[in-house]
Amino acid sequence: MAQLLEKTPIFALDAFVTSKRPQPEPVATSQEFRDRGSIFVANIYQATSPALAQARVNHLKHVVHRTRKATHEISAWRCMILKSGRTGLGGPDDFEISQGKKDDGENWAGGKVLKVMENMAVIDAVVIVSRWYGGTMLGPARFSHIETCAEEVCKKFKQNEELQDCITTLQTLDDLLAENRQQLASLTADSSANGEATSSTMNVSGTLSIAREPKKMDYQTLDVVKAKRLIQARENSIKSVKAAIAKKLNPT
Repeated sequence: MAQLLEKTPIFALDAFVTSKRPQPEPVATSQEFRDRGSIFVANIYQATSPALAQARVNHLKHVVHRTRKATHEISAWRCMILKSGRTGLGGPDDFEISQGKKDDGENWAGGKVLKVMENMAVIDAVVIVSRWYGGTMLGPARFSHIETCAEEVCKKFKQNEELQDCITTLQTLDDLLAENRQQLASLTADSSANGEATSSTMNVSGTLSIAREPKKMDYQTLDVVKAKRLIQARENSIKSVKAAIAKKLNPT
C-alpha cells in the first residue's frame, strides 16, 4: 500500500479528495464579455463571513479555473457579521457590515466591484470577476466590462433573494391554511355529530379530506411573478376558511 501511494501523483490524490466534498455553487454567473481578446466573467456566491468569501475565491481560482487560469480574479464581498463582544440578542445594533476587496493585479478593479455591490445593497455575498487577458490593453474600458459583469450577477442575486423570501412566505401561509382547514374540519365534524348536517356542512365535506396531513409543496421551480400570485391565492383561501370558521362559531 505504501508503494502504491508513493507512485500515485499528488494531483490525482488531490482531485480524489476534492471530488468527495460538496462543491459550492454560484448563485449566478454572468455571460462572457469579450473585447479585443480579453474575456470577462462574473460569479456571485453566498458568503456570510469574510473567511467564507475568501474560501469561495480560492475555490473558483484553484478548483473551477484549475485548468484554465484567469489572469485576474477580482473580488469584493459584503457580509453582515456580529460585532465584537455582542451576542446578537440586542437586535440590529449587534451587527455590522464587514466588506473588502482584492484587485488581484488589476489595479482599482476591486473597488469597482465593491461599489456595484454597495449600490445594489447586496449583502452576505462575494462577487468574483475573472479576466483572461487577451494581449491588448483596454484602458478604462476594462472597468466598464467589470462593472457590467458585476451588475448582472448582483441583479440575479437580488432576484433570488426576493424569490426565497416569497417561498418562505408561501410555506408559512401553507401551514396557516392547513391549521385553519383542520379547525374548520373539526367544527364541521362536531356539527355533524350533533345532527346538524346541513347543506352548509355538506359543502365543507371537501375540507375534511383536505384537512389531512398536507403535502409539502416544492416551490423551487417558481419565479417571482408566479410566487406572488400564489401568495395572493393562499391569502384569499385563508380569508375564506376563516370566514367559514366564524360562521360555524357564530351561526345566525
